[in-house]
Amino acid sequence: MPTVSVIIVSYNSGAKRLSKALISLGAQTFTDFEILLYDNASSDGCVDNLPQIKNLRLIRGVDNLGFAGGVNRAADQATGDWLALLNPDATADPNWLDALMRATRDYPDVKSFGSVQINADDPALLDGLGDVYHASGIAWRGGFGQSVDLRPDADRDIFAPCAAGSLYERVTFDQLGGLEEEFFCYHEDVDFGFRLRLAGWRSILVHDATIHHEGSGTTGRYSTFTVYHGTRNRIWTFIRTMPPLLFWPLMPVFILSNIVLFIRAVVIGSGGAYFRGIRDGFFSASRAWKARRKLQKERRASYRMLMKSLSWSPLVLLGRKPVMRKIDPSE
Repeated sequence: MPTVSVIIVSYNSGAKRLSKALISLGAQTFTDFEILLYDNASSDGCVDNLPQIKNLRLIRGVDNLGFAGGVNRAADQATGDWLALLNPDATADPNWLDALMRATRDYPDVKSFGSVQINADDPALLDGLGDVYHASGIAWRGGFGQSVDLRPDADRDIFAPCAAGSLYERVTFDQLGGLEEEFFCYHEDVDFGFRLRLAGWRSILVHDATIHHEGSGTTGRYSTFTVYHGTRNRIWTFIRTMPPLLFWPLMPVFILSNIVLFIRAVVIGSGGAYFRGIRDGFFSASRAWKARRKLQKERRASYRMLMKSLSWSPLVLLGRKPVMRKIDPSE
């Protein structure tokens, strides 16, 4: 059995874009892996003429289950000890998997790893240095759109990996129930990263594991779909994962942040989608509240460790800066 199962979830991803992602996997220096391509019933023919890549397995879904559902279905059929996720609008450098697997040996107590993400259209800019979660309940890809000079020269502790290029221990992924399928798409990696933190695990950004990512290359960054799901799922994440002693004190800040973002959405023409996201996030959250009770009951991480993993600075929030900490061997 392979050490790593690489999962790509496609949905009308475009044949050229998807082929580039697969070809980049075929060029990896680390070769002990399989590729599971889960297609969410695409109608654009993107999986009809795939490049000939070793150990590639296509799984055709009958319905569109979203990114979360697609990853989980592929994970059910994976045989590797580690699950690597790569977006269909991303390409991986040849040493991507090699660098990630080096990190698993360097940090045997870590269960999730992230990649340095470079803007595929402009290599001078970052696409992200791991997910950041602010105490206000807002999450972002740290350093998105900023200079690639921010890239660290050593591995760093981050809140969570961005799922566009990430690695998770299979056993831990299964124990935590995989990605939350009700999210469908967007923010599911932040939610999973928070659940990892609640379970007492940390995440590492691997400084020499690099992917080049378009970013919403399939759905569009400011599309109605993206705005709605991103807004709703952000609210569900806060409800599900924020621990009790922080939840209620931070709730007014969380509500205020959503109001500010709603005003911004109106200004840029996305007010309708944002309003629907807020409505469903707060008022169709019965499953989120139910999950919250279970997650908080099973929480193993201390408040000190959870508070340390969050970002608290307003300046960091306003600048959407990356938050990377030196790795503390004692944690």
